[in-house]
Amino acid sequence: MEEKPEILQLYELQYSDLILLSSNKSPPSTEEIRRMESVSETVMQTLGPTGPGLISIVGVPKASILRKTLLPLARKLSLLNNDDRKLVLKEHNLGSDVPLKDLDRIVSSFAMQMKYEQRTSDGVNKKMEGKFEDEEFKNLGSVFKELGFCMMELGLYLAQICDKVIGGHELEQSLLQSGTAKGRLIHYHSPIDNFFIKEAAKRKGRRISEVNLGNEVKSCDDKKLDLWQQWHYDYGIFTVLTAPMFMLSNSNHELEYENPSDHTYLQILDPEKNRVLMVKASMESFIFQVGESADVLSKGMLRATLHCVCRPKKMKNLSRETFVVFLQPAWSKTFHLSDHPMERLTSSSQDSESCTEGTHGAEKDSNGLTQNSLQLVPPLHSRLKDGMTFAEFSRVTTKQYYGSSGLQPNR
Repeated sequence: MEEKPEILQLYELQYSDLILLSSNKSPPSTEEIRRMESVSETVMQTLGPTGPGLISIVGVPKASILRKTLLPLARKLSLLNNDDRKLVLKEHNLGSDVPLKDLDRIVSSFAMQMKYEQRTSDGVNKKMEGKFEDEEFKNLGSVFKELGFCMMELGLYLAQICDKVIGGHELEQSLLQSGTAKGRLIHYHSPIDNFFIKEAAKRKGRRISEVNLGNEVKSCDDKKLDLWQQWHYDYGIFTVLTAPMFMLSNSNHELEYENPSDHTYLQILDPEKNRVLMVKASMESFIFQVGESADVLSKGMLRATLHCVCRPKKMKNLSRETFVVFLQPAWSKTFHLSDHPMERLTSSSQDSESCTEGTHGAEKDSNGLTQNSLQLVPPLHSRLKDGMTFAEFSRVTTKQYYGSSGLQPNR
C-alpha cells in the first residue's frame, strides 16, 4: 500500500490583510494594530529561515474566474498539432521555452514577457464582466495578461511587506527595476496525453519510432518518470503560482477533476524538519515561493525553497495545469554576499545530507527523495560569487542545471 506523504498546509494570507500590511496607513484601532503586527510576524516566519519558504494568498478578486478560464487552455494548446499551435501562439503574442516538437515531452509551457508599466494600461488590463464565452483560445492572450498582471501586483505588495521588516526598499525596487516578469502557462502531461500526441503525429504522417502506444502507456512506470519536474531552487525573487487544476482525460475529451489526493503534487524540502512535505493549498489561492535572489537580497531573512513536482503513480490519464509568474531582479542587479549567512551558500548539499540521514528508507521512496535526487541540485556557492550580476548568476545557474555538462541535462 502506497504510504501517504506528510502534508504541509500553507499559511493563508488574506488579500485584504496583504493590502493593509503593504500600505502606509495606520490601522484604525490598537487591537487592529496588534493583529496586523501578528500577521506580519507570521508572514516573515513563514518565508524566513525557520519556515517552509512558501505562503498562499487568498480572497483575491476575480481569481476564480481567471483561473478557471485560463488553466484548461494549457492542455488544449499542448495537444494541438504544431502548425495550428503556432498560429494560436502568434495571434496571442505567446512563445514557448520547451521543445514542443518532442513527442515524449512531459511538460509543455507557453510563455510571455509582461511589463510592469503595462499592468494598468488601457486595453490590456480590461475589466471582466460576467463569464467568458466558451470559445477556444478567443480570450487566451487577454486572460493570460490579466491574471499575470494581477500576480505581479501581488508580488509587489508582498515585497513591500518584507521590505518593511528587512529595512529599505530592496525587494520592491529590484522588481520594478527589472521592468518585466515572465508568465508561463504550463501543462504537465499525463501518459495518455503523449499517446494522443503520437497518434496524431502518425495520422499526419510524421516518422516516429515504431512502438506499441497502448503498451507504452501501461509501462510508464518502467521509465521511472516519477517527477514532472526535478528538484531545484528558483533563482529569482518570488515565484507566484496559481493552485493547480487537474484534468482527467478520456479519448480527446478532458474533464476538470477535483484534487485527487487533496494536495498540489508540489513537494518541498523543509530543512528545519529534515522532511519532504507535500504542499496543500486551497483551489482559489496563489502560492508564493521564495527564490534565491530574495534569499541573498534580504541578507538571509528570507529563505529559498527547494522543491519539485511529482507525478501521480496510478492515474495514467491525470494531467496537471498551472500558471506561473517569475518575478526577478533587473539583469544588471549586482549581488553582494558580505551580509549573507555563509552557511546558506552551501545549503543544497547540507540539506541533502541532513535529510537523507534523518529519513527512513521507506519515507524516502514514498516521497521520491533520495541522495541521487539531491545530487542533481548544484549548491548556491558554486553558482553565485560576490559581485556577480543577476544576468551572470542566471547564466551560470542554467548551465549547471541544464547545460550539456550540467546536473539535469535534457530534463
